[in-house]
Amino acid sequence: MTEWKTLAAPRGFSLALAVVSLLRYSLNIEMTIATEAQVASLSEVERRIAQRLARLRADHGWSLDALAERTGISRATLSRLERCELSPTAAMLGSLCAVYGWTLSRLMADAEARPPGFVPAAEQAEWTDPESGYRRRAVSPPAAGLCGELVEVHMPAGASVSYDTSPVAGLEHHLWLLEGSLTLEVEGASYNLRAGDCLRYLLYGPTRFHGTGKRGARYVVAIVQR
Repeated sequence: MTEWKTLAAPRGFSLALAVVSLLRYSLNIEMTIATEAQVASLSEVERRIAQRLARLRADHGWSLDALAERTGISRATLSRLERCELSPTAAMLGSLCAVYGWTLSRLMADAEARPPGFVPAAEQAEWTDPESGYRRRAVSPPAAGLCGELVEVHMPAGASVSYDTSPVAGLEHHLWLLEGSLTLEVEGASYNLRAGDCLRYLLYGPTRFHGTGKRGARYVVAIVQR
């Protein structure tokens, strides 16, 4: 009887290990599927941005060296961005948009021309700044015949995003803070916003967005090209 118990214990232990291993395997599979789906979604937006950047440079007839001089971004980095080998930061895209005279939402928008109308949530392009975690969704992207666009932004607590200049001089902005708190610097002037506050301004120079408080900030920006 004693001998049987001695043999049974290892068998029971082995069974428990097998069950744990099976559960770990199932969990890993689920996590892998979720991660791959998320990466696929993000890479589609990044591929679109990369293709647009390459085409814009070609349309202007600029070499990588010439573009590097205009943006302050190294030639090697620009090359990797256009080949979608590197995720661009908000600062990089801000510099590139300023050179090309495009807003970031226009750069993110689907290349296919589509008439103004219904924009389902699933089709609203979303991009995350790999440096700050700043997340931007093009709720109502630019379209032919329309002068405005609508953007939703999630700014993590403590994160900051800065732009050296406006991509288009005189862009009209209406920023409405929905949640959290935000400090916004517009051409040297500083504003501390709380939920419900709205700031309106014409943009020509530098801006800096800083998520304050414990939960960061969520806000909507209506951008109008005058």
